[in-house]
Amino acid sequence: MSKQEIILCEEFEKALAEAINKCQHDKIFILTDDQTHLLCFPKLAELAILKDAIEITIGATDTNKNLKTLASVWQTLSDKGATRHSLLINLGGGMVTDLGGFAASSFKRGINYINIPTTLLSMVDASVGGKTGINFNGLKNEIGVFSTANSVLIETDFLRTLNDQNVFSGYAEMLKHGLISNTKHWAELINFDTNRIDYIKLKELISSSIQVKENIVEQDPLEHSIRKALNFGHTIGHAFESLSLAENRPILHGYAVAWGIVCELYLSHLKTGFPSDKMHETIRFIRDNYGTFTYNCKEYDRLYNFMLHDKKNTAGIVNFTLLKNIGKISIDQTTDKKTIFEALDFYRECMS
Repeated sequence: MSKQEIILCEEFEKALAEAINKCQHDKIFILTDDQTHLLCFPKLAELAILKDAIEITIGATDTNKNLKTLASVWQTLSDKGATRHSLLINLGGGMVTDLGGFAASSFKRGINYINIPTTLLSMVDASVGGKTGINFNGLKNEIGVFSTANSVLIETDFLRTLNDQNVFSGYAEMLKHGLISNTKHWAELINFDTNRIDYIKLKELISSSIQVKENIVEQDPLEHSIRKALNFGHTIGHAFESLSLAENRPILHGYAVAWGIVCELYLSHLKTGFPSDKMHETIRFIRDNYGTFTYNCKEYDRLYNFMLHDKKNTAGIVNFTLLKNIGKISIDQTTDKKTIFEALDFYRECMS
């Protein structure tokens, strides 16, 4: 898998023109969702280099990250004359970059694509690292491929279009990057004033966060070993997300990850000795900023069954990434069902 170019934009129009000119293209398509069509597409529509671009708009939110939507993107590409030499620009959050990346990677066996993430979650996680895909059969990201964008353009001005919930959703992935990297970065994230966002400081934190992910992906692009560190908080987090969808009370991905971090920090404390003080300080930050996801003990088996579908598992055993300390990663950790239920108990006790 080739290394992708990640550009933290100072002059967005110039950076985009350079990225486009590096890609052979006969036609340019721009994928948006209902929200980015209204809030972000106008910034691209006014650029001369995109005057002939064809926009494809899909429904917003993760509920549209499915086979039907994917097929509609393929259909439009085909109907509008896209060829193997066309270029797709994905303008949106993680749903758009995941689905758009998969559409580009599979149409005509693969066309060039550029990601322009517009949410914090997509900037620091979804658009970076080459994972693409859709949800299927009630499971998160069940179908997809590893395929890197030609370029990822980070334009932080788009963050000003977000509500607080979407900022916090992305911030959860940054918090994860702090936990798996070093104490300095973790402390900066824990102490950031989330009530009055300093966008200049946030841009610096975003740059550091992307660097954490880039370094790990470069070592292990296809997730055979250390890249599993990026799944910290996700095994249980994805189970929360799947349960929320099954019960028709959808939650933002980053919130699910934050709540998953609470459970997996507890497992880390039990299994690998993660320090209690740092665990509680992190949980306090999550409780103060993310609220809580409610469930009862009758749903434990259902949550466990969702965990069994996690792609990191082997032979039907739930596989976790845990931490011995901040930046001290232990991949391929297993535990029994009883202990997982204990972590679910812990969550309900400390987050209520």
